[in-house]
Amino acid sequence: MKLHRSMQVALAALALAAGARAEVVVIVAKSNPVTALSAEQVAQIYMGASNAFPGGGGATPLDQPEGSAVRDEFLARVLEKNPAQVKAVWSRLIFSGKGTKPRTLAGSADVKKAVAADPMAIGFVERSALDDTVKAVLSVK
Repeated sequence: MKLHRSMQVALAALALAAGARAEVVVIVAKSNPVTALSAEQVAQIYMGASNAFPGGGGATPLDQPEGSAVRDEFLARVLEKNPAQVKAVWSRLIFSGKGTKPRTLAGSADVKKAVAADPMAIGFVERSALDDTVKAVLSVK
């Protein structure tokens, strides 16, 4: 089967984009006693199944904007859901009064700043945004 040149270029661009995924890190404040979390523990916090860190202490999840690449990677790799599935879960939880969806911030810089300032906050950013103001508790490649 012969592909048109434009189709070949489009397929090549898709292949590059799929291979160029950013590494996502889940972060907490340096003062938070948690040193590591599993993807399952993070998913429970972000999907409303748990509102606490292991060992106690309330967890305040922070989200990135809908449609952002880091959010889409986080949803796919950690929550194993797409944006529509996550929205549906939170719609049910909010409607039933059983949860409050994570607060959405403008981007990684804002998430990192909010997490650094709140020992109960948890967020996710691209590895490239990680610095010594916060600590990574889960890395997803």
